[in-house]
Amino acid sequence: MTQQTKVPVVAVVLAAGSGVRFDPAKPKQLVALNGKPIVAWSIEAFENDEHVDDIVVVVNNTVREAVEQLIDDASYAKVRAIITGGAERSDSTEAALTMLADAGIPQDAKILIHDAVRPFVSRQEIDGCIDALDEFTAATVACPSTDTILLTQDLGDREVIQSVPERRHSFRAQTPQAFRFGTIRDAYAKAAGDPDFRPTDDTRVVVDYLPDQPVAIVGGSPRNMKVTTQDDMPLARALANALAGAPREPQNERQHAAKEQLHAMFGKAFGVEGE
Repeated sequence: MTQQTKVPVVAVVLAAGSGVRFDPAKPKQLVALNGKPIVAWSIEAFENDEHVDDIVVVVNNTVREAVEQLIDDASYAKVRAIITGGAERSDSTEAALTMLADAGIPQDAKILIHDAVRPFVSRQEIDGCIDALDEFTAATVACPSTDTILLTQDLGDREVIQSVPERRHSFRAQTPQAFRFGTIRDAYAKAAGDPDFRPTDDTRVVVDYLPDQPVAIVGGSPRNMKVTTQDDMPLARALANALAGAPREPQNERQHAAKEQLHAMFGKAFGVEGE
């Protein structure tokens, strides 16, 4: 991986979803895979990538205490803030963007927005997004569709086929989705005036409201799966068992002191809750 000019790279891990399709009584972010919560798998993917500088974790009040505890226990040195998200995914993204704007992050910073319940994102996918932002202002990990995609419309009480795009141009969106900070902020600002604004991912905000900004595709894979329902768990467990490496070594005193200093600096500069 190469970077032409070093700019801040910030990963935003979205862990504020309610997960009602999974189990209303058990947040899927906290379900363990090979002894480690799903959200921890996602955080560690960015923690262990040398090209990522900072991590912001967005939570809801139900999981906040547990996420704070696991972050402290694991001593993730790059996690700078844990903030509260909103009712919709886009609300959580906007909360993170507002916090970063208040912190004075530069417009050319690289922002990677990742669903916490995609625990098996690879370093190649993360670095591919970072590299793509040297040429484009927006990029997303996406996996080529192995199925034919059908675009439909309503016809009474039944869906009927409207069009069939060529399979070679059909992809399944994944995360991270990456943006220059100024681009994603501009897209959300333009979307704010639309009463029908309800995107399911951040790439669509750029596609819909900044149509002149091309969004690059970064190759994904079926491994970068999203844990959505209980039916996803057998595959997720199998992948976790296959990918689990050696246990993390305990953090030494120097690392712990550095982490405490970074948290103190971040809290003082940004006034972020949850520090």
